[in-house]
Amino acid sequence: MRFLRFFFVSILTIIGVGALAAGLAFWYLSSDLPDAETLAKYEPPVTTRVHAYDGTLIAEFAKERRLFVPIDDIPPLVKNAFIAAEDKNFYLHPGFDPSGIARALLTNLQSSGDKRPEGASTITQQVARNFFFSQDVSYIRKIKEILLSMRIEATFSKDKILELYLNQIFLGQNSYGVAAAALNYFDKSLDELSIAEVAYLAALPKAPSNYHPVTQKTRAIERRNYVIDQMVEVGYVSKADGEKAKAEDLVVTFRPLGTRYEDAQYFAEEARRVITNRYGEDKLFSGGLSVRTTLDSKFQSIALNAFRIGLQRYDRASGWHGPVATIELGAGWEQRLNDIPSARDVTNWRIAVIQDAGGTWTVGFTDGTTGEVPASGRKLNGSGKAKAGDVIYVEKADGGYSLRQIPEVNGGLVILDPHSSRVLALVGGFSYYASVFNRATQAMRQPGSSFKPFVYATALDNGYTPSSLVLDGPISLPMGNGRRWNPKNSDGRYLGLATLRQGLEKSRNLMTVRLAYDIGMKLVVDRVKRAGAYDKIDPVLANALGAAETTVIKLAGGYATFLNGGRVVPATIIDRIQDRYGKTIFRHDDRSCEGCYAPNGWENQEEPLLPDIGREEFDPRTGFQVATILQGVVQRGTAKNAFKKLKDYPIGGKTGTTNESRDVWFVGFTADLIVAAYVGYDDHHPLRRGSFGGTVVAPIAADIFEAVLPETGALPLRTPPGVVMMRVNAVSGRPTSADDPGAIMEPFKLGTDPDSKEANTAGADEADYPAEEAPPPPPESVSTGTGGLY
Repeated sequence: MRFLRFFFVSILTIIGVGALAAGLAFWYLSSDLPDAETLAKYEPPVTTRVHAYDGTLIAEFAKERRLFVPIDDIPPLVKNAFIAAEDKNFYLHPGFDPSGIARALLTNLQSSGDKRPEGASTITQQVARNFFFSQDVSYIRKIKEILLSMRIEATFSKDKILELYLNQIFLGQNSYGVAAAALNYFDKSLDELSIAEVAYLAALPKAPSNYHPVTQKTRAIERRNYVIDQMVEVGYVSKADGEKAKAEDLVVTFRPLGTRYEDAQYFAEEARRVITNRYGEDKLFSGGLSVRTTLDSKFQSIALNAFRIGLQRYDRASGWHGPVATIELGAGWEQRLNDIPSARDVTNWRIAVIQDAGGTWTVGFTDGTTGEVPASGRKLNGSGKAKAGDVIYVEKADGGYSLRQIPEVNGGLVILDPHSSRVLALVGGFSYYASVFNRATQAMRQPGSSFKPFVYATALDNGYTPSSLVLDGPISLPMGNGRRWNPKNSDGRYLGLATLRQGLEKSRNLMTVRLAYDIGMKLVVDRVKRAGAYDKIDPVLANALGAAETTVIKLAGGYATFLNGGRVVPATIIDRIQDRYGKTIFRHDDRSCEGCYAPNGWENQEEPLLPDIGREEFDPRTGFQVATILQGVVQRGTAKNAFKKLKDYPIGGKTGTTNESRDVWFVGFTADLIVAAYVGYDDHHPLRRGSFGGTVVAPIAADIFEAVLPETGALPLRTPPGVVMMRVNAVSGRPTSADDPGAIMEPFKLGTDPDSKEANTAGADEADYPAEEAPPPPPESVSTGTGGLY
């Protein structure tokens, strides 16, 4: 009896001690567990996506490629596939699966010590591990994982746990979550996936690198088919559908990260820079922003194509520059060729290596195929010096391929909506992969005579009219150091007294200098800075001829004030930014529309008026006069030859050429579109003799207008109140009849037409120049001879 009592006491003691030990162990292991409720505040890193305004995906930016999808938006097929593959009892267990753990323990005891132990982790345990624990293998970590899983189950619903899992799980190819994986492997959204494709994604959590669809294709298909069998066993798909899915091949379409629209490389990089400056890199790469830009994908492709053709047109006369590189032929040449950095954004070109430089070249491509470049495809002077092993660019042509090369000359271009200053297209150079420098937004260049409209606009604001007479004759001005500045017209000739219109249409340097001298450069500088065309510019006469540097995008914004009623609207490439939850956090057009929302519908209330965007800085009548005069540049002036095919469209513009043609420009426009561009060498050395804005850049703009205007049309310029149109002779500026072949309709501000006021005349030769505005010696790029600004 005493023995039995001792026995029972011992048993109870052992149980008590065991329970106490277990309790202490439970307390110890759970005391430092993370708080499961932090998952409720979890914001996973999500991909930022940048779209054109027409919805075209331009670029994606991410550290972890993830698109967060709420559980209700994840198709049942996707959820069921992962449950079948990873945790069949997901909706039944309390966070861990006792039967699964027992099977794993038995398997681990029977297996050799060099095999990785099985864990039998449920989906909830995987959530606990992925969010809170490392991937080390230990029984202590496993116990903590189970304990935390129980807390997670007590805190969240099963659907919330599944949502966390399906959006967090790593599935290879830098894909985090099922939505990103669907895009990155198959270029599909979740609801477009087939049974076989869903099953493949569900096969990946175990070890993505072991089931790579290309390098481990056989194993990948085996694992995918295993998942399909599990889906059939549980009843998620029928046996017939399962067998059909297992018979499918595994075909993937890998989706690159970064810029998705090759023609918009420079635009995408500018968007990245703007977003980073506004919100920081972490927000860009992890914030899941949805960015709607101003880009018109059709305009962008047209602009880039026209710009490249224009640069090649100029470059072709310079002859062949030589090979891109030279490689050794023989075994492995394909890989060596593939390793050469190339302008892969010029998608109609291919990089190739010359294998035989005979009468008809034989060239090889990175995929091992070959092609031929006949003599007719090698029209670049000097290409006869090529030899086997030289790496070149070629383009498909009739009869084989034609030799191509990246032009040494470069430039920048923007297309702008003048009313909203939305950048519809942006070209920062010939090829982003050849040079990432964005010449449209970063290159500081002299605009030459493209600056002159601001001088004439200032004159029109200060008493001049389009018919005012200005002397086009020699002028000599003191430079403040005992020397004198003697500017010249580019053609070395003089018109004598000529109208202000003629001075701008014919781009007369001497008339422009006289105007700037008469009104004062301080007024001109004030105007261009308020218009946003310059941030900094000195009030010296040399700058009246475009000697001060600015960027293409800024000059285009300055021209917008001539077309939009004198309003200043900062240029933008972004319309709207939304955060990961769809809340708008930035909008370029921030105008409010009082009365636009009518909860009770239309009740004959007064129509709401939306205020104009931007601030009004200038007289809209002046802008209309300048824009009308600039139409004469295209009809009769320095851009006439480039726009012969477009004579029926109301297009205006201004050419610009600096001394020695170091920079050549053209800014063209219709009432609703501005195309601004320059061409020049990055090291500022001169273009070849005879290169002008009207011959090099204006044809590029003309090609763009020719491509877009037949579809968009072009409205006449909008005449502001307070303007009277009078028929005058284009040369004399005096009123004339409709029978006059030189008659044009000229805009005058009310009370300033030739019949009501005597024309101003500027021409004080050799006058004393105000000491505080005495111009310094003209910079090297401002001519003192016949090669001057044009």
